[in-house]
Amino acid sequence: MKTLQELQSIAAQVRRDILRMTTAAKSGHPGGSLGTADWFVAMNFNIMDFDPQHFTMSGEGEDMLFVSQGHITPVIYSVMARRGFFPVEELKTFRQFGTRLQGHPSTEHGLPGIRMASGSLGQGMSVGVGAALGKKMTGDKHLVFTMHGDGELQEGQIWEAVMFAGAKKVDNLISTIDFNHQQIDGTTQQVMDLGDLKAKFEAFMWKVVVIANGNDMQQVLDGMAQAKAMSGQGSPVCVILTTEMGYGIDFMQGINKYHGSVLSADDLPKALAQIPETLGDF
Repeated sequence: MKTLQELQSIAAQVRRDILRMTTAAKSGHPGGSLGTADWFVAMNFNIMDFDPQHFTMSGEGEDMLFVSQGHITPVIYSVMARRGFFPVEELKTFRQFGTRLQGHPSTEHGLPGIRMASGSLGQGMSVGVGAALGKKMTGDKHLVFTMHGDGELQEGQIWEAVMFAGAKKVDNLISTIDFNHQQIDGTTQQVMDLGDLKAKFEAFMWKVVVIANGNDMQQVLDGMAQAKAMSGQGSPVCVILTTEMGYGIDFMQGINKYHGSVLSADDLPKALAQIPETLGDF
């Protein structure tokens, strides 16, 4: 377990990694990655129960995480490397042809920590429900976590899986929604308004935890601890995590352009100047 200060320090370095990886590759999705850095750090270092040195595809005897919006690989890979799944130096290979660190997660090369190819939006909830039911069938008391973009909730498959999970009382599943109100074509309100997410999940027989500031590490820790405490009580749990796209860089925050646009070589130093180097750049 890490202290609050240690987690904040790791998250700062992860944000530097995200910016450096995407700028070097001249492609990628930095906005959502920056916004969810605190959540991924909290999950991988304090919330979930797993051993990065003994990763298995089955996930037997450990908590499992499925990231449905697979385009945020910059934060996924950075946190995985900093957690010890693979060498930090490998982050230099991000988005290079034939490497393990593809733009969207791939299982082809057997990268530890990745159990599903994702990025075709809308599929992760179904996978998470299936994994959670599998744990119930084998008597595994560990939890299954999923992470979703808010724009992804415009996919119908999500709501089929949500309805199933609530009806079948899949209470070892905790699904987090990155609620940053931004997607590639504009705001979620402009593209297809999601309405009252809390009320919607509750209508499908889920319990809901709201984290008002998902870029505050203490709030993330408290909210996810609350979600874990609510599991095993007959209902799946949804966490609505309010974040800001591009968080940490003043000229990127809240701008949907950075969903899939990277910084120029000239802008990178300006951004890095706003985030301390805490663990050492790769």
